[in-house]
Amino acid sequence: MISTPDPWWPTALLALVLFSDALMSVRPPAFIQQCLEGVRFPRDWWWALVVVKLLAAAGLVVGLRYTGVGVTTNVAVIAYFVCAAYAHYRARFLKQEFWLNCLGMLALSTAVLFLSHLSAI
Repeated sequence: MISTPDPWWPTALLALVLFSDALMSVRPPAFIQQCLEGVRFPRDWWWALVVVKLLAAAGLVVGLRYTGVGVTTNVAVIAYFVCAAYAHYRARFLKQEFWLNCLGMLALSTAVLFLSHLSAI
C-alpha cells in the first residue's frame, strides 16, 4: 500500500532542490539558459517551468503528510525529467547541461522514489 514517504528526508530534499531550481529559473543563470536554448524551448514559455517546479515542490511537501500525494508527485517529476531528456535527445543537445542537470535530476528523483516509497514494497 502506498503511504507517506519513509524515510521522509529524501522527499524533502527533492522538494528543496526543485524549489531552489524554480527560484533560479525566475532569472535563469547561464547554465539554465543554455539548457533551454539548446533544446529550443521558447523563451515566452520559460515561466511555465517555474510554475511546474513550484507545484512539484509543493506536492512533495504536501505528500509528507497526506497518503499518496508524495508518490504521485514523485512519479510526475520523473516523467517531467524523462520528457526533458527526450527534448535534449531530439534537439541533439547532449552537452554538459544534459548530463549534469537533466540526467542528474532524473537520477535524483528516481532514487527518491525508490528510497522513500518503493523500498518497503
